[in-house]
Amino acid sequence: MIREAAEGDVEVLIELINELARFERSADSVMIDRDLLHAALFDGSPNVFTHVAEEDGNILGMAIWFLNFSTWTGRNGIYLEDLYVRPEARGRGVGLALISELASIAHRSGYGRVEWSVLDWNEEALRFYRSLGAVAMDEWTGYRLAGPALADLAGRGPSRRMI
Repeated sequence: MIREAAEGDVEVLIELINELARFERSADSVMIDRDLLHAALFDGSPNVFTHVAEEDGNILGMAIWFLNFSTWTGRNGIYLEDLYVRPEARGRGVGLALISELASIAHRSGYGRVEWSVLDWNEEALRFYRSLGAVAMDEWTGYRLAGPALADLAGRGPSRRMI
């Protein structure tokens, strides 16, 4: 069963996020905790959403996503931040069910696309996404500004010429 995450799922979602980080060889990068995730998903007007795959009361996987916007199409889209299925549940259609739910949300909401990133060494995921008809955006290179570089740039403030 695919359903929206509930407040009682936060602990399991934190477990899944940490499992995903270990799989992606980035366990030391995880800073999220129960309070941060709860606030992102359930406080005020959330702008992050999560669906879970559940079987017999056990959460087998998750899709964490948010809305983005295309200036070219003039429509929102879904950005899939994390799709993770526990190893013991893989090959059973759980990932397909989760991403199909996002496609359904996008389609009925009039959104233009569902997008995500995948590590170039994750051959299993690459094969799965290709099997869905997804197209790699090879001509685009993702960039990230974080940590000290983010703080440094933020400290520069606006250019005097712009004021």
